[in-house]
Amino acid sequence: MRKIIVQEFMTLDGVIQAPGGPEEDPSGNFQYGGWVAPYFADPDPVFDRIMQQWMRSTDILLGKNTFKIWEPYWPKHAEMWPGINEVSKYVLSHSLDHSNWQNTVFLKNVDEVKKLKASASGDLKVHGSAKMAQTLFQHDLVDELCLMTFPIILGVGKRLFAEGAAPAAFALSDSLVTSSGVVFTYYRRVGVVKTGRAG
Repeated sequence: MRKIIVQEFMTLDGVIQAPGGPEEDPSGNFQYGGWVAPYFADPDPVFDRIMQQWMRSTDILLGKNTFKIWEPYWPKHAEMWPGINEVSKYVLSHSLDHSNWQNTVFLKNVDEVKKLKASASGDLKVHGSAKMAQTLFQHDLVDELCLMTFPIILGVGKRLFAEGAAPAAFALSDSLVTSSGVVFTYYRRVGVVKTGRAG
């Protein structure tokens, strides 16, 4: 069975929309595109360690909107992300069914995602794709979370978490903090949510 790893740049209030630049995703009149840029401005050895793990080549699972941003960009900038063209890109979309980007496969519904997850192969990483990520949480399909949380609050924008997610417990397996206050955390699914009385 394949692991699904949701890997996101995120603000303190859970926004994951358009971290890379103003043109990335201005939907909903979002005004803060490129909010991660100031934190990448200065060299930081901790950031280097994080990014080596962040950009490790795995197959990728994307929603339609994130795929439409990536499809014209990454084939022309593959030197920035070795292996991005070679890995399989699985795209959950009701309307898309063709791409010239090599190794792109389209999935029509959650059942096809479940079938993909049940197959015998490597990890699947989710990037961006807020709506699809929320769907994965609703169907309890997320095995690991890899988050880079930036010390800002935006108040608006697409968020990673929404009501309706299946309750699940995760355990912290790795963490790092950069000199600019960006917190990297890696969580693994460990079972059901336990409750009790505090104190």
